[in-house]
Amino acid sequence: MMQSVLEILKYTIPALVVLLASYLIVQKFVVSETQRKQLALLHDTQDITLRLRLQAYERLVLFVERLHPRQLIPRVYESSMTVLELQQMLIFNIKTEFEHNLSQQLYVSKQVWDTVKSVKEQEINMISNIAQQLKPDAPAKELHMRMVDYILTTDSEMPTDIALHIINDEAKQILQYGPGK
Repeated sequence: MMQSVLEILKYTIPALVVLLASYLIVQKFVVSETQRKQLALLHDTQDITLRLRLQAYERLVLFVERLHPRQLIPRVYESSMTVLELQQMLIFNIKTEFEHNLSQQLYVSKQVWDTVKSVKEQEINMISNIAQQLKPDAPAKELHMRMVDYILTTDSEMPTDIALHIINDEAKQILQYGPGK
């Protein structure tokens, strides 16, 4: 009987050792393959996220550029308008453009988004403050000229220029170091 047990153990112990070794090798392979696939998926996701973030910065740069009075006024101004009509159209245009770009806040930092919101408000305030100095039924050309005068004579940097600088710096940082968000 002991001889039979030893005979059985002689075949089963090496088989169990081979089975255990095979199991460990297959498990290690499966784990490493899963990790490799997860890493590849993470890399693909980061590439997509990076593209989306860069597109958001591009759209916000375009938005801020379009907010600058030198771009905004020629798009809206008509010689038959009054000061009030031009003011309303400029503000409407700014708000519409802003609403069109609301979703970009998902892809940029809080600092950049707050800057963009601030620029929008500052531009609206500038237009309103200059328009309040004029008669609402005066020709729109007066508002146009006052805004141009303000832009040319102001010593401080325009809010749009400051915003562009902040957006560009962050976009360059992301390009250099990758997405950190």
